[in-house]
Amino acid sequence: MVREISGRVSACVVWAAAVVTFHHLVMPIEIVPTTHTLVGVALGLLLVFRTNASYDRYWEGRRQWGCIINETRNLVRASRSFLGSERELLKDLTLWTIVFPYAVMNRLRGASGLGAIAQRLPDSEVEWVLGADNVPMAVSTRMTDILVRARDRGAISEYVTVMLDQNVQLLVDYLGACERIYKTPLPFVYVVHLRRSLVFYCFTLPFALVEPYGWWAIVATLLVAYTFYGIEEIGVEIENPFGFDANDLPLERFCDAIERDLLELCDLTGPRRGALTEALSPSSESTS
Repeated sequence: MVREISGRVSACVVWAAAVVTFHHLVMPIEIVPTTHTLVGVALGLLLVFRTNASYDRYWEGRRQWGCIINETRNLVRASRSFLGSERELLKDLTLWTIVFPYAVMNRLRGASGLGAIAQRLPDSEVEWVLGADNVPMAVSTRMTDILVRARDRGAISEYVTVMLDQNVQLLVDYLGACERIYKTPLPFVYVVHLRRSLVFYCFTLPFALVEPYGWWAIVATLLVAYTFYGIEEIGVEIENPFGFDANDLPLERFCDAIERDLLELCDLTGPRRGALTEALSPSSESTS
C-alpha cells in the first residue's frame, strides 16, 4: 500500500513545502480552514463507504470459497460411502472434484488451467474441458457424467444420484457468486469522484494550515495525505479478492487444502499420509 500511495503523498508534501515557503518568504496566501473542515467530514464518510463496500466484496468472496471447500468435502465424503464398490468411478469423481476449485481460481484470475492433479486424468477429457468457454462448468459436467455412469451401472440409485448431484449444483452456485463479485466492480463514477475529491482536498490543504501551523503545515499535510490516500488504497486493494496481491485471498492455499483432504478421504484404508498417492494410483488398482 505504501508503495502505491508514495507518489501521491510525496507530491502533496512537495506542494505543501512550496506553499509554506511562498507564504513566509513572498506573501501571505492562507485561506479560512472552515471549508476544509466541512469537506473533510464529507470526504471521511465517502472513504468509509468505499472501504466498507470493498470489504463486503472481500468477505463475500471468502465466504463463497469456504462453501466450495465444504461442498467438495461433502461430495467426496458421501461418494466414498455410496461408490465404495466402484473404485474407478470414485477415483475419477474425486480427481474431477479436486480439479474444480483450480478451474474456478484460474477463471477468476483470467487464466486457464486445472492444476497439477489434472495430469492423472485422461488427456482427451482434459483437452475437452480446457477447450470450453467456461472451464469450471465443463468440469462440473464431467462430475455429473460420472454420477450418471454410476447410476447406469447400478452402483447407486436414482435418488442417490440426485442427492449427490445437489452438491455439484451448489458448487456451480458458488462459482456464479464468485463471478458476480469478479465481474461487478464498484461504480466507476463513484471511484473517480472520490479520487478527484481527495486530490483537490490534499493539494488545497496547505493553504488552510499554513497560518495556524506555520512550517509544521508540511508535516500536517504529510499525515493527512498519508491517512486519506491510505484508506482509499485499502479499498482498492481488497475490491477484487481473487487476484495475486498479498492482500487478496490465498486461493492456492484453499485449492491445496481441498486436494489434500479429498485424497485422504478417498484412501479407503484410512487417513494414512503415505498411502494417499498409492490409494488412487492405477498400479494399486491393478494390484487389488
